[in-house]
Amino acid sequence: MALRFIGIDPDTKTADSPTVWVDEEKGELVLQGWKPSPELAAEAAAFEVPGHAVGIPDGEAVVRVPARMVHMIRKACDAVERADDR
Repeated sequence: MALRFIGIDPDTKTADSPTVWVDEEKGELVLQGWKPSPELAAEAAAFEVPGHAVGIPDGEAVVRVPARMVHMIRKACDAVERADDR
């Protein structure tokens, strides 16, 4: 796996460290974030939209990433799109 570090939450002290990477081989974003509260996780699991099963499947997770990291997520999206153009 070839992870490319994009950025870390600028408000990180020592333990909290939401982080953004790009897996350049798979063309995927890799996000580390906070676990949601049980209430938020339940709300996400119960969300219904056409073509989407209710619940969080095994192998998937809901994570929280602070809005102050949006620019890093955009940078990661751009990196993945550029890799797709190769």
